[in-house]
Amino acid sequence: MRPEAAFDPPRAHGEPLARVSVRTEPEDFHVEESLGFAPDGAGAHVLLQVRKRDANTAWVARELARLAGCRPGDVGYAGLKDRRAVAVQWFSVPRGPRPSGQWPGVSGEGFEVLAAHEHARKLPRGALEGNRFRIRARGAPPPPELLEARIALIGARGVPNYFGPQRFGRGGGNLERVPPDARSLRPAERGFVLSAARSLVFNAVLAERVRTARWAQLQSGDRAMLDGRGSHFAVEVPDAALRERAERLEIHPSGPLWGRGEPECQGEVRALEARVAGQYPQWCALLEAAGMRQERRSLRLAVRELSAHIEADSVVLQFRLARGAFATAVLRELFALGDYEESST
Repeated sequence: MRPEAAFDPPRAHGEPLARVSVRTEPEDFHVEESLGFAPDGAGAHVLLQVRKRDANTAWVARELARLAGCRPGDVGYAGLKDRRAVAVQWFSVPRGPRPSGQWPGVSGEGFEVLAAHEHARKLPRGALEGNRFRIRARGAPPPPELLEARIALIGARGVPNYFGPQRFGRGGGNLERVPPDARSLRPAERGFVLSAARSLVFNAVLAERVRTARWAQLQSGDRAMLDGRGSHFAVEVPDAALRERAERLEIHPSGPLWGRGEPECQGEVRALEARVAGQYPQWCALLEAAGMRQERRSLRLAVRELSAHIEADSVVLQFRLARGAFATAVLRELFALGDYEESST
């Protein structure tokens, strides 16, 4: 049985307003990375801005390696992007015989290089500020006044920062591959399985706080996380100043990315996290055996620049999210996603 926390965690803002489809055409789901920094303009690598359509990120990386005459492992990219989508994302390749000025216009099946800039370093995972989305949700639109009210609520309060279903693999396959011993994980599957296990425990903790309406409020013993950053600090007592910062979406409660050691939170928050993690002993044991260490992730996701445009048979949404966030966290607080099957590879 697929864990509820992975595939159907509780919503925070009420029942879905409509049932929609978001994958009818790749153009229905458009995402563009924002790096948050300028290319160096010189160096041993070339940053490539690539538009891909209905194409696998890793496959595009291999094609770029072939074109650059380098090993696939020498190609960098900040993150995986959905396959059935139009995605504009950044890759890096070692500077080789092809000058940077000759890269724009280079194309292959499902991708085209839009821009190229010399840069000092290989692009590492996570090296981006966030993503901008434009998503067409096809189906009978909800009443405009209900959609407008839900959009305003999400903009003011954010949404639960759930990991999306793609983290768990097609049909939950990444969770089904959890072995009794971490050493038996094949290198090709190790990252996917460990990420799925961590995401399951985090989603379960967040789901419990959503059920008790404490997902957006700081509690005594929490670790408060700065919006869009990995920094966090202890909350002994959430005073008026901290509550105001949380109301402005500057800081958020955080939850555990499971691993070795004890969670940094305290009191009732720590007890809740330990109790929920105890429901998944096989996954927690795997993460600890694999050498993962306790980390934190924001329980709440601020949704920036959110807007909706109603058409005859669809709603077009636009919004911006911090890195590491999933568009599904926003979509499911608005709609029931009837056909949604997301692949982030």
